[in-house]
Amino acid sequence: MDKKLRIVIILALFFVLVLVRAFELQLFYDPFIEYFKYDYLYDPIPVFSGSKLLTSLIFRYGLNTVISLFIIYIAFENKGFVVFAVKFYMIAFVILSITFFIILKGELAHGYLFAFYIRRFLIHPLFVLLLLPAFYYKQLTTREII
Repeated sequence: MDKKLRIVIILALFFVLVLVRAFELQLFYDPFIEYFKYDYLYDPIPVFSGSKLLTSLIFRYGLNTVISLFIIYIAFENKGFVVFAVKFYMIAFVILSITFFIILKGELAHGYLFAFYIRRFLIHPLFVLLLLPAFYYKQLTTREII
């Protein structure tokens, strides 16, 4: 694929990620959006439906993951990178979501920041920002050896 076309597609996919964020209130159930936006240090955690929240997190994380995987594939055209990223995303989701729900079950007794940042990794496509430079570095180092 032409380099300019790849760049345009990647930029368009990043724009789609921005759209997911822009329409988060309409697309996803998340009572913690407003909670973490304001005086969450003084307010009790909001009442939430665990099943609805988990379903919404799965949908949002999955949507961000699929878009991110397309970005990784278009950027490097390397199926090995995509396979690694799929495994990474799946393991990260399981660990982060279990941890997040355990913290919520304890009503954030050990602090708010840990839950805030775990939730951030679940609802925002931060992993693509970590994986892109890692794969780029891997690609550079393997080219020099060959």
